[in-house]
Amino acid sequence: MEDNARFFDSADGLKLYYRDFGAGRAGTPVICLPGLTRNSRDFADTAERLAARRRVLTPDLRGRGFSEYDSNWQNYHPGTYVNDVWRLLDLLGIDRVIVLGTSLGGLCAMRMSAQDNSRIAGVIMNDVGPEIAPEGLKRVQEYTGRLPPVASWEEAIAQTREIYGAWLPGLKDDDWREMAGRAYREHEGVPRLDFDPNVGNAVRTVGPQKGDPWELFASLESTPVTLLWGVDSDILTRDICDRMQAAKPDLKVVPVAGRGHVPLLDEPECVAAIDAMLEEVP
Repeated sequence: MEDNARFFDSADGLKLYYRDFGAGRAGTPVICLPGLTRNSRDFADTAERLAARRRVLTPDLRGRGFSEYDSNWQNYHPGTYVNDVWRLLDLLGIDRVIVLGTSLGGLCAMRMSAQDNSRIAGVIMNDVGPEIAPEGLKRVQEYTGRLPPVASWEEAIAQTREIYGAWLPGLKDDDWREMAGRAYREHEGVPRLDFDPNVGNAVRTVGPQKGDPWELFASLESTPVTLLWGVDSDILTRDICDRMQAAKPDLKVVPVAGRGHVPLLDEPECVAAIDAMLEEVP
């Protein structure tokens, strides 16, 4: 594992993984929270770049990456993930953070703000809002945890293209190879998706959620927020963006052309927006 790889214990005893970039840097730290089936490897390049200026934490949510799987899949929901994040921050003695949240990670950022906005210095939401477009939600529910296993890295790369190809036009073969390497990890010589398939059970079981998601978003009223929007996204539509802007007039909406769900954060628009947030928050 990398030199900056670390583990901590969740409140209910799971061993959870994170990487700690730029420890000791001054300024408000950044914590990067990944999407539903993704993991901390999605943020490796961004974290390396930002670590010249800030401390950056990139955790694997429970059931993903190097973090332990939960024997009770009903714990796979934002409330649990947020509790895990607070525990990590408390263990490290970090009082205030900027949250960079991709998809599910952005939902967690809103929940964190609603619980204790004083600890949230800024939020960058990557292609997600308080509301998820029904078409996109249906797509995610249909495939999560149900993809057939692959027998080789070539098949893993092909499967990655199949899932994300429509949303990420223009990627080259090396890009797809890198994306597959972040989504899959070798197990007994065969790549497998690096998350607990039971996450799919959780996302298909839509139970009552605590709090109106738009009220969670409203908790960010006085917080600097940037919204990265893949203009071809089926999760975050223009209508949802417009309503977010109406609810929070100082929201910075950054359209990312040629991207659906989700932008990869290396696009020039995303790089500039992330840097602007770091300039805004001391």
